[in-house]
Amino acid sequence: MKQLIDFIPLILFFITYKLDPRSVELAGQAFEFGGIYSATAVLIASSVVVYGTLLITQRKLDKGQWLTLAACLLFGGMTLMFHSETFLKWKAPVVNWLFALAFIGSHFIGDKPLIERMLGHALELPKEVWTRLNLAWIGFFLFTGSANLFVAFTFHDIWVDFKVFGSLGLTLLFMVAQGIYLSRHLPQDAPADNKD
Repeated sequence: MKQLIDFIPLILFFITYKLDPRSVELAGQAFEFGGIYSATAVLIASSVVVYGTLLITQRKLDKGQWLTLAACLLFGGMTLMFHSETFLKWKAPVVNWLFALAFIGSHFIGDKPLIERMLGHALELPKEVWTRLNLAWIGFFLFTGSANLFVAFTFHDIWVDFKVFGSLGLTLLFMVAQGIYLSRHLPQDAPADNKD
């Protein structure tokens, strides 16, 4: 459920971006609605509302949510301030690479890789499996950040589509691959005795 809530601002951004720009009057002021700049404003506003609501109801946000919100405010704000979508194009790569750095850093700081700190309460796995899984997450974030950067600056017409659906698709594929990998390392339940 939490992951779905995190996608609300991105979905609203995508819908607004795809609208044909039109003039909308609000409080006596005319605004253009539709296209990249109003979509960026919607992304910022909806992120503040979603994460603000989570902060009020849960009394906390996890570090990834704080990072996502900060990047949204920084890169979205710069996009609006300088009227250049270049800043927003850098948001996904930078966020992915910062997540990769956090996973890399966990190999040197603390006694457990970051993925074990996140999932260790639910899974019991050998140390080498946790290490491989953490390395896989590093590779995933580096690849996803690079793919977002490549598409954003090479294929201008589809970068928003890729940001929403390509990144989501890559994440789902990675999660399925991770599930298959983990299933090989989970302890098998002993079969129940058949007593007739």
